[in-house]
Amino acid sequence: MPKMKTKSGAKKRFKVTATGKIKSAQAGKRHGMIKRSNKFIRDARGTMVLSEADTKIVKKYMPYAR
Repeated sequence: MPKMKTKSGAKKRFKVTATGKIKSAQAGKRHGMIKRSNKFIRDARGTMVLSEADTKIVKKYMPYAR
């Protein structure tokens, strides 16, 4: 039986914690920083844990990240 392929875009964007949760970067920091408030830019630093609904979607793209 051949191995399932992991979506290469998902493996670049998401990391799996030891408990099986999915970590990702905060959204909204790619471009357009001039129009964003300083508070938004500060609060969007670092990573966040995805919600349960989003975790189910992402885990379909990463079959070996359990």
